[in-house]
Amino acid sequence: MNAPESKVLYAVGAQFKSVADLYHAAEKIRDSGFKRWDVHSPFPIHGMDDAMGINRSWVSFFSLVGGAIGFCTAVALQVYTSVIEYPLITNGKPFFSLPAFFPVMFELTILITAFMTLFGLFGLSMLPQFHHPVFNWDLFCEKANDDGFFIVIEARDRIFNESKTKQLLEEIGGTNITPIYY
Repeated sequence: MNAPESKVLYAVGAQFKSVADLYHAAEKIRDSGFKRWDVHSPFPIHGMDDAMGINRSWVSFFSLVGGAIGFCTAVALQVYTSVIEYPLITNGKPFFSLPAFFPVMFELTILITAFMTLFGLFGLSMLPQFHHPVFNWDLFCEKANDDGFFIVIEARDRIFNESKTKQLLEEIGGTNITPIYY
């Protein structure tokens, strides 16, 4: 006989009636000290990042590092080939001809910046993720792309307590409060 499957709690989710309710609920959850939670709506909501307490993204750091790597690689590659390995004077130009190096420096800087930005974005967003546990919530699947406003508080948050979290969501105006399992 097979052992019964034990469900592992991923989060507790709640639905809100309007954008204003969702915005104010996000502020209250942020002020409660939760760190691992998210807001879902069918369209972007102006100011929601501030209401959630989201800091600036690290993607720009990855872009900067990629640009520096691309530029340094281009300079090193051209200096090695044109100055050290094959020192040829072409059309009277010196071995280290900066104007002739510009196109390669520009192209490699842009190329490596683009790749680092993409990989940094994927890494920070934990993509690709082929199935997210929130899709196990039927109400979310029905309403999220049309007219639903949701907050999902993850169980791995350090201050998460299922009963207290449900009570908080109820106090701030959440309806259809549902535990979401993996």
